[in-house]
Amino acid sequence: MAPDIAKIEVIAPNLKRRLSGVTATIVRLVPMQAGMIGIAATGPGLPAHVPHLPLWRLFVLPRDRVRVWHARRNTEMLLGLILTRLFRRRLKLLFTSASQRRHSGYTRWLIARMDGVVATSRKTAAYLERPPVVILHGIDTEGFSPAADRAALRRRLGLPEGHAILGCYGRIRSQKGTDAFVEVALALLPGRPDVTALVMGRATEGHDGFLAGLKGKVSEAGLADRIRFLPEVPVHEIADWYRVLDLYVAPQRWEGFGLTPIEAMACGVPVVATRVGAFEEIVTGDTGTLVPPGDIHALADAIAPWLDAPARRRAAGAAALARVRSTFRIEDEAASLVAVYRRLLAGERW
Repeated sequence: MAPDIAKIEVIAPNLKRRLSGVTATIVRLVPMQAGMIGIAATGPGLPAHVPHLPLWRLFVLPRDRVRVWHARRNTEMLLGLILTRLFRRRLKLLFTSASQRRHSGYTRWLIARMDGVVATSRKTAAYLERPPVVILHGIDTEGFSPAADRAALRRRLGLPEGHAILGCYGRIRSQKGTDAFVEVALALLPGRPDVTALVMGRATEGHDGFLAGLKGKVSEAGLADRIRFLPEVPVHEIADWYRVLDLYVAPQRWEGFGLTPIEAMACGVPVVATRVGAFEEIVTGDTGTLVPPGDIHALADAIAPWLDAPARRRAAGAAALARVRSTFRIEDEAASLVAVYRRLLAGERW
């Protein structure tokens, strides 16, 4: 989808071909923001429905107006500086940081040369050396919503009726805590014959052995029928797999932001999560439980009471749904970023 360059006020670069969280953010936001402001993405690997400029056009952008360059990676900050300093393009440089650790000296040097900075959480903001605008990620609360008939959906997906079902979705690797979830399931399920655990996702290159080891432990324990490893599903199908859950578990050891708890909560599911990423700003006492990362015993102690309290799960699920709809809508994220773009276009710097 090629937009009219004369109407473009914001450029969102995506300088990574492989799918990543940043790419997914751009794909979600830019088409929505295109209804609010002239915006286009640039870079490889973007689907056809995203307004897009070819990379070569950046070097011959008309100098008729100032535009915002919204970088989300170091390479994109650097290219923004090259375009402004060497090619004299009229750009206001904006960087969004999701990192929750002290930046390298090189990254700090790049950030210092931006005209504005956004942080994806208050925790992320604490690691920046200049005050950012904090804008939390949002999701499509129409696409992610509770099931009209959860029992029927479970039957369609081949899941047991009458069971409490807990799930852990996403990349399968140590960083994501998949092994912690499996260890907890191995500890809790033998005494609870009416509980099923779902692990859904993909082990990318280098993590195949990790996944095989987890499957081996489950098989040895004789629980392969109740701790199920499911393949990654297309984006348009994932909401159904949240809708069938009674409890979602986000056991990450490290996370930049982390959308899966929000997606689960939007489907009316309470969450047990570790204190990483933005989870402390997402999960509240009435919507779930937070535990230290890497503490398997604490994770098990947090999950067990939820499995044994259906009424509590229902109340927390309703609270989770209300929280997401009031705080984590993608429309609000898009509008907040457009307000930042307009500040930069008006000449502000912070």
